[in-house]
Amino acid sequence: MTVSLPLVFVLGVIAWAAIKFLGVRLWVAVVIALFGFLLSHTFLAPAIESGTRSGVGVVNGTHK
Repeated sequence: MTVSLPLVFVLGVIAWAAIKFLGVRLWVAVVIALFGFLLSHTFLAPAIESGTRSGVGVVNGTHK
């Protein structure tokens, strides 16, 4: 069974849990999110995309 969730929702839940249970400050979560968006527009973007696709493949059981 494959479940389809928007990535923004998943990241929001992770950020909420980190703020609520781990004591991470809100500004730290915002800075990390902004850094991720900035990093996605660099030369590292293909490596990030490849790693993300491989991770999703492993979780879904479709990785070869």
